[in-house]
Formats: sequence, structure tokens, C-alpha cells
Amino acid sequence: MGKECKVVKTIRQIGASWRRAAAVLAMVVGTVITTGCGTVATIGKLEDGAGAEAMKMWDRWIDGDGDIAVATTWERKVKPGLSVADVEEIMRNVMVERNMRDVGTLPLSKELEARSGKKEPTLIIYQICSPSIARHMVDFSSHMAAYMPCRIALVERANGLWLYTLNMDMMVKMGRKLPSPLKEEAWSVREAIWDMLERAAKGEI
Repeated sequence: MGKECKVVKTIRQIGASWRRAAAVLAMVVGTVITTGCGTVATIGKLEDGAGAEAMKMWDRWIDGDGDIAVATTWERKVKPGLSVADVEEIMRNVMVERNMRDVGTLPLSKELEARSGKKEPTLIIYQICSPSIARHMVDFSSHMAAYMPCRIALVERANGLWLYTLNMDMMVKMGRKLPSPLKEEAWSVREAIWDMLERAAKGEI
């Protein structure tokens, strides 16, 4: 009976995957039909692998019960035993190594404590930037300014500390093709944020 249940479950999962793929395909075909050549022309301007990255976000959106924030972010659980100070020290080290700048910290939980006089779970937002790369990116697309600066949030949940940041792959893999050297610069920022997230979560100095 156990084996049979696993088989049925697997079949259902395969069916769900096919239904999801069919839904995406129908959406794409419908968009192409209704918007015509403009859609085809735009697709041709996208970075290689943009479709695959979009599917990853789609899967996270479904897994997150429709929460768009889940689909567009990365998260890491901080290793038990690490303190806020430990996390901050590691992030500062990575900033120096990666030539990024700390452009402001928002200690929101401390602000709330000052207002209420009550202890609050940790909520801190760290803002990180490379001013020169930010300038180049905004020159390419002024709308990119809305995503700046890069942010990493440290959030205390019931099961410990967590780190959250924007999915940087959206910036470098899903949009219009970035010209060189902007593409390499954007990738360097992506790698810096990824490195910061990974090392701070694991406690790797």
C-alpha cells in the first residue's frame, strides 16, 4: 500500500508539472497572439536563459501559495548560535572584499522598542551599494533606480534568525541584454550579495 501511494503521488506530481507547463505555454501563446510581433521582438532582446529563470520564479510563486515576495527573493536561515553581531561582522568583511559600500542601516526593531518600551524581535535592513555601478545601471534603465540600493534584511523568527534579499538573478538573467562592461559589473554585484548571504548565514568569516 505504501509503494502504491508513492506511485500515485509521483503521478500526481508529474501531472501537476505538465499542467503548470501547459498553463505557462498557453499564457505565452496567448500573449504572442494578442500582442503580435512586439512580443516576439522583445523576447529576442532578453538575456539567454531568461525563460528558465522565469520558470524558477513561477515554481517559487506556486510553492509560496501566491506570495510574490517568495518568488522574487532569496532567503537563508542563520546557523544556530550566531549572533546579530556575528552576522554583521561577516557582511562587513564581504563588503570590503567585494568593493561594496555600506550606505545605511535601518534598525527597525530598535526604533519600535524606543517607541513602545517593549522588546521586539530583530528586524534590521542593511543597505549595500557600488555607487559607480549604480550609476551605470540607471543610465541603462532609469527604472532600475527603484531597486537600489541592494538590501539584506535580518529577521528574527520563532525558529531563529533569517536573512532575506532580492533575487539578484532577476536583474542579470531576466531582463534586456546588458552591454559589456555593465553585464560584468552587474554580475559582480550579484555575486557580492550572494556571497554575503551565504557566508553570513553559515558563519564563514
